[in-house]
Amino acid sequence: MGMCCSQHNQDANRQLVYHHSYKNHECGPLEMPPTNLISNGFPNSDIRYTPDFNRLTGTNIRRHGADIIRTPTISFNKNITRNRIVVAVYNYLSREASDVSFVKGDRMEVLDDSENDWWRVRHLTTGEEGLIPWNFVAEETSVESEDWFFGKISRKEAEKLLMSGDNSRGTFLIRESEHDLHGFSLSIKDWEETRGYHVKHYKIKPMDKGGFFIAASHTFPSLQLLVTAYSKNALGLCHVLAKPCAKPKPLIWDLSPQLRDHWEIDRSEIQLIRKLGQGNFGEVWYGKWHNDTEVAVKMLRQGTMSTQAFLEEAAIMKKFRHGRLVALYAVCSKEEPVYIVQEYMNKGSLLEFLRSDEGKTLQFGDLIYIAAQVASGMAYLELKQLIHRDLAARNVLIGDNNIAKICDFGLARVIEDDEYCHRGGIYNKQGSRFPVKWTAPEAIIHGLFSIKSDVWSYGIFLMELFTYGQVPYPGMHGREVIEKIERGYRMPKPASHYLPDPIYRLMLDCWHKDPDKRPTFEYLYHFLEDFNISSEKPYREIND
Repeated sequence: MGMCCSQHNQDANRQLVYHHSYKNHECGPLEMPPTNLISNGFPNSDIRYTPDFNRLTGTNIRRHGADIIRTPTISFNKNITRNRIVVAVYNYLSREASDVSFVKGDRMEVLDDSENDWWRVRHLTTGEEGLIPWNFVAEETSVESEDWFFGKISRKEAEKLLMSGDNSRGTFLIRESEHDLHGFSLSIKDWEETRGYHVKHYKIKPMDKGGFFIAASHTFPSLQLLVTAYSKNALGLCHVLAKPCAKPKPLIWDLSPQLRDHWEIDRSEIQLIRKLGQGNFGEVWYGKWHNDTEVAVKMLRQGTMSTQAFLEEAAIMKKFRHGRLVALYAVCSKEEPVYIVQEYMNKGSLLEFLRSDEGKTLQFGDLIYIAAQVASGMAYLELKQLIHRDLAARNVLIGDNNIAKICDFGLARVIEDDEYCHRGGIYNKQGSRFPVKWTAPEAIIHGLFSIKSDVWSYGIFLMELFTYGQVPYPGMHGREVIEKIERGYRMPKPASHYLPDPIYRLMLDCWHKDPDKRPTFEYLYHFLEDFNISSEKPYREIND
């Protein structure tokens, strides 16, 4: 249970890349942040900074959305690190002959960790050797191997996880502090007669010479010993620590180790089970790969785009990995219709979800949470200089706990099918067709697409979101919309839905006529992530 309490090891425990299936999971091995950036991503600043729409646009920025890239304790090494023991944090079922099955708690020796996503190990119980997904294991006895440690997730995400499912009072998790590089936060589900179930948060503060404390009267040499103590006695907390919150499995970005680089698969490997709907490019199906791995399959309508152009674009898309982007697994392009095999999100498109009975029960805080997630994913694309071109609620997918992910990024560039632009598309001078109600005026009129035209679309997306799927510019056709926008018209604040003035002003900022004066997605993410936090009490004192 114990762990070394020197400052060196404390720092080492904080140097971690988290790849769980929430905010910053699966970002892949990216660059380290500059040393002048503190935990909130801004030099020497509090997270509630003075707005500056064009900050963080330089190429030296190494942060996207909420995702701070840290050096992992179980690092990506081109020089193989041998004789390391890792423990399984999740169950994993082998998908091909080259990989190894294991269950939570199994111990394995790392034989080769030189690849980014799949490590070669020897299972210490069965003796079997093979590949495993690296983000399903952690160093033995490390804090990352504990069920209660969730790494770099936000306060809001902690609340979502704790309030979901059948979690009882006293369910808890520990996460990295959003403000203190070496600190942590304890989040506990509580109940009060006046408030019902809710989540309370406590700061876990580091000591200069190693160790941690919540109250100065009780100090501990490790997080494990702190959890053990508070599991026996509340010691001033709202409740004893009863059980760790269930931890969602991280996403595996490849269907198998063999498909890391060669991701053209035979369509006979895909079992189509049920049609989910009609997407922008054709039919969308729920299916399974090798009869066990859930996937979504997009069947491209013939003539939608050239196969070669699609494959070139898909090869680029395959390289982008972020927890708020839908994972592209494989393609079947040898015959028509072309299949796009991607991550399955069980609640479908955000647009249809918002219009459903379940979607209509979403509270304002849920909508803010979704908006922030989409901004986080777009901030990653902004960092990578990739333009979406068709950001809208129909191109955002929803999963459990209101997890939102952006899909179809990059595909709009290679569309050749006029039918694609439904709901009021018109032609520009170059003969291209756009979904006008979502597209920035400079893109429609002059064909000038940029990340700032995506920001305009994001403002329209926000209006869709906060009106529960209402069509933008209701009652107007495409030509009328573009003419009115050119004369300065902007959608008014909706009278029939709750929309605070600061959020509406943010939309207007996204719709600035001058693209350079629109906010960055990095700014949009932080604005929404922190919205209303200043009016709440984020952390409790020990006897509160």
